[in-house]
Amino acid sequence: MMKSLWLKLNGKWEDIKPLSKASLEAGVDVLVVEKENVSRVKELARGIKVASESGGDIRIVKVNNKEDLKALKEDNCALVEIDSGEKEDLAVAAGGIADWLMIKTKDWKIIPLENLIAKLSGKKLLTFASNLEEATLALGILEKGVDGIVFSPKNPAEIKAVKKILMETSKVQINLMPARLTKIKPIGLGDRVCVDTVSILNLGEGMLVGSQANALFLIHSETLENPYVETRPFRVNAGAVHAYIKVSKDKTKYLSELKSGDEVLIANQKGEARQENVGRIKIERRPMLLLEAESGGETKFLFRPEIKKISTILQNAETICLVDKEGKPISVSKLKVGDEVLVHKEQGGRHFGIKVEESLKER
Repeated sequence: MMKSLWLKLNGKWEDIKPLSKASLEAGVDVLVVEKENVSRVKELARGIKVASESGGDIRIVKVNNKEDLKALKEDNCALVEIDSGEKEDLAVAAGGIADWLMIKTKDWKIIPLENLIAKLSGKKLLTFASNLEEATLALGILEKGVDGIVFSPKNPAEIKAVKKILMETSKVQINLMPARLTKIKPIGLGDRVCVDTVSILNLGEGMLVGSQANALFLIHSETLENPYVETRPFRVNAGAVHAYIKVSKDKTKYLSELKSGDEVLIANQKGEARQENVGRIKIERRPMLLLEAESGGETKFLFRPEIKKISTILQNAETICLVDKEGKPISVSKLKVGDEVLVHKEQGGRHFGIKVEESLKER
């Protein structure tokens, strides 16, 4: 879901070293450098990925004709310069082999990218952008946009600016709807999971968790001031170990599976969502609370009846909050039958966390 930022840094090491350092601070995904600078960039920080025609973590392979496809490997990045319909077909073929497809265009910039986005669904498509306006345009083509930008910055400020554009365009919209609570029942002790992220969460933000993978409650983060404990603005007390949590637009995991370094989806009361990394998972035995709710009429699914009865299990404590239909957090200690809270529902079941269209019942 998060779009990638590749920076192309040409020139002597003395000239590109400040930009390389700024790239690390901004969280750039890949640095594209010349052969003599590959090892120097790798010395700056562990984990930074380097791409080069001579090797590095990702080898860039120029593809000018069908014969070049033979040298292409899955872990390569294919570089194709499109100046004709034949080159567009060549790019599609290269995209079917390599993990990444890097596109250069001449006079026509939009139409070739539109065609490739449509033809290469699921592949990682990169395009060059010479300025911030071109980056913004490419990231929004056909609403989906390319999967990443190859950008040549003039100064550190441009790196921060283009990174901000990528973060904004990487956000997704999650549909949220009200569900009416029908049961609130203490069920005794259970193992609950706190998910601590490496970022500060904002008021109104939380995680989507529930006992059914296609019906998830918005669980609010611990950003609210309260008389009981200090705020933990990086934390969501997400619920019981068995529950599903949404980690991307189309994938879930069990809470018990999460570990440091994983990504989870953060959503707010408006349905705006982004991914953040997990810093720590805390599993502790605590008194638990079963919540059941019903929603109906808002969404009609094509392949199966709409799920109306949904549930989740949370720790029974004042600091755990859901979000009501007005978008305001409400503690589970104050909830009552008949209250309406925000949930996310979608069609289909899950196979190892990936959404599939199948008949499935969870209760």
